[in-house]
Amino acid sequence: MLRENIEAKWIDCFERSFLLSGVSAGEIVTILSESQSRQVLVDLSEHALLRIGAKPIHVRVPSPKLKDPVPVRSTGSCYAMEGYDSMLPALAACDLIIDCTVEGMLHSKELQTILGAGGRLLMISNEHPEVLERCMPDPSLKPKVEKSLELLDKAEFMQVISPAGTNLKVEIKDAPCRAGAGYLSPGDKVAYWPAGLALFFPVRNTVNGIVVLNTGDVNLTFKRYFESSVTLVIENDFVTSIEGTGLDADLMRSYYSGWQDPNAYGVSHVGWGLNPGARWDSLVMYDKQHVNCTELRAFAGNFLISTGANEFADRYTNCHFDLPMRNCSILLDEQKIINSGQLVGPLA
Repeated sequence: MLRENIEAKWIDCFERSFLLSGVSAGEIVTILSESQSRQVLVDLSEHALLRIGAKPIHVRVPSPKLKDPVPVRSTGSCYAMEGYDSMLPALAACDLIIDCTVEGMLHSKELQTILGAGGRLLMISNEHPEVLERCMPDPSLKPKVEKSLELLDKAEFMQVISPAGTNLKVEIKDAPCRAGAGYLSPGDKVAYWPAGLALFFPVRNTVNGIVVLNTGDVNLTFKRYFESSVTLVIENDFVTSIEGTGLDADLMRSYYSGWQDPNAYGVSHVGWGLNPGARWDSLVMYDKQHVNCTELRAFAGNFLISTGANEFADRYTNCHFDLPMRNCSILLDEQKIINSGQLVGPLA
């Protein structure tokens, strides 16, 4: 059984992570949490900041009442800060926000307000500290992160194909792109740990095709591997059909329909994993309460497609699926960057 103690080795990890993000003595750093946050992450953050000589403060709010019709996990769309609008400028005025909320602020409306006011945020995913220890922020990933952003900036189209039948086309034009190695570089506004992936948020009416989720691909929302094939038909950004006869397809159809929200079916972001330290097989080693499954979004060579909130297409929802896939090939225009699940070409 994994325990959630304050371990010196984990304080070391948090200290290294914060130093990589540029935290220095005397800086005011807010640790943002809620009553259902994983307390060990809050405590480790405070200990690490005090070691550095920073000035941590705590902003802790009660976890809000459930407002969704189905259970919510791993969305990156925290609504714990809804209604605290007068607090957001104060958060933005701090040198850094350490986000220890349960779901994370990545896709929340309040984050856009904080960033617009000059704030910076490092999200610590709701993982057991052992996962964070194994997936430490890694400066050696930075060259591949920067190359990925350069490739996305120049490309007009992404095509994804697989032996299982995936054939997806996405226009990259005007799409906001993100990539990270798990820490904030100078000038960065948002980072998250664990990390090591590149992605972009397609703008409206730019995603079309078929995605075949094959055995061994991962449904991070359900924290399980696919054991039967599921086909998603996507037309103008939205999943219009979920095909398959097994339990996996039944579960996805049921969960999606439970939201009664058209935006739940929209594409949130697409991208690929870069992190050789993140493991596809790690999920079998942890109980569900130990993991948020962020690691599996980042394992090197995966194709990641996610549905749900896409603030850049003006779609908000708390329904979110992260679906990392193996054995896919990804082309940016005519240039292959992933071949059958292996980084190739400029990303090799």
